[in-house]
Amino acid sequence: MAAEQGQKSPARQRASDVLHQFGAVDRAVYQAVASVPTPALDRVMRRLSNAANHSTLWLGIAAAIAATGPRGRRAAVRGVLAIGVTSAAVNIGVKSLAGRHRPDRTDVPGQRRVPMPSSTSFPSGHSASAFAFATAVGRERPWAGACLQFLAGAVAYSRVHTGVHYPGDAVAGALIGIGTGQAVASAVDRLAPDSPL
Repeated sequence: MAAEQGQKSPARQRASDVLHQFGAVDRAVYQAVASVPTPALDRVMRRLSNAANHSTLWLGIAAAIAATGPRGRRAAVRGVLAIGVTSAAVNIGVKSLAGRHRPDRTDVPGQRRVPMPSSTSFPSGHSASAFAFATAVGRERPWAGACLQFLAGAVAYSRVHTGVHYPGDAVAGALIGIGTGQAVASAVDRLAPDSPL
């Protein structure tokens, strides 16, 4: 009886196997990125990763967008609100539940490295904030949003390149950010449809 209770149902066993295999792929991709020499990229990725700390990069871009007029201010407010909501959701909610350890970056060259955060690894808060900002701004300024999506992707990759996240952390963060950015932009549309802010 106890042995039967300890066994997983076939569906749960399949789900466990799939998660285990995704984890193996995730670690293998991380290891591949860590082991490929990329001296031309290392400094750029390190600087980009550091620039996104505490959303400094996005707040600077928001200030520039806001200076372009009423639509720019509206886009900037959407973006900054999206960062706030996403940061809270990721750092207070998801990270505390997931508890994934940061990667071992033994094979990551020293010139790539940024300080290792003390928080858990899953999901990437940098990726989540980047995509939330880009998505929310894009609702008001589509061309700016498209450019910001590319920059957000570069920030997400930089977190893997510098050895502080697995690729799966960055992808999950991006998906959370996109969803939160859309939700915040929709809420602004509903609550202040005609306000230039």
